[in-house]
Amino acid sequence: QVQLVESGGGLVQTGGSLRLSCAFSGSTFGDYAMAWFRQVPGKEREFVVVVRPFGGDTYYTDSVKGRFTISRERARNTVNLQMDSLKPEDTAVYYCNGKVPYSPRTYWGQGTQVNVSS
Repeated sequence: QVQLVESGGGLVQTGGSLRLSCAFSGSTFGDYAMAWFRQVPGKEREFVVVVRPFGGDTYYTDSVKGRFTISRERARNTVNLQMDSLKPEDTAVYYCNGKVPYSPRTYWGQGTQVNVSS
């Protein structure tokens, strides 16, 4: 059973940085596309970034390009999200997601809260 455990959320001022981590277990990490999503109360969960399982291609939503960086640590079965130049509109619960391409199954972590004060 795949398990995803996020860590690293917290409170930061505008312009600051945070680093989120997602620990993966229960299957072959290298087979999974790993992504981050975020959600604020009353809104749908929003895609942030994904790193593909083969080749390591990354895709970012426009609002975070140039500020956020996703990285995969294969030796530690971990995916990280470095968030720089944070803005109040980045405030959300951030969720780690894992999915084998073309498979219907998708896995979610429990979420970690990020608050950016103005």
